[in-house]
Amino acid sequence: HVQLVESGGGSVQPGGSLRLSCAASGYTYNRNCMAWFRQAPGKKRENGSWVLGDGSTYYELYSVLGRFLITKDYAKKTLILQMNNLKPEDTATYYCAARPGYESCYRRDSDYPVWGQGTQVTVS
Repeated sequence: HVQLVESGGGSVQPGGSLRLSCAASGYTYNRNCMAWFRQAPGKKRENGSWVLGDGSTYYELYSVLGRFLITKDYAKKTLILQMNNLKPEDTATYYCAARPGYESCYRRDSDYPVWGQGTQVTVS
């Protein structure tokens, strides 16, 4: 079965950077939609960005434009989120999600059947 394992979270000061990775296993079709969500304490989980099956990217959150970069290493089946100029409001648990067998992506978390365990990012 498909599994997603995240790594790279931690604590940084405002203005710092972190690089999150999400390693996928358990499937051979590599052109799946993959996305990053985040959930801050007491708030709903929100979709940050995603990579479609054709490699194109989309950023749902205006607040991360120009600071976050989502990429995908197809050879390693790894989704990467490079986060620069981090702000305290970026503090959240970050989740990787996938839609195995589908190249298209959607905003709702209910459209993603596979999730990673989450990794904590704290900016203070």
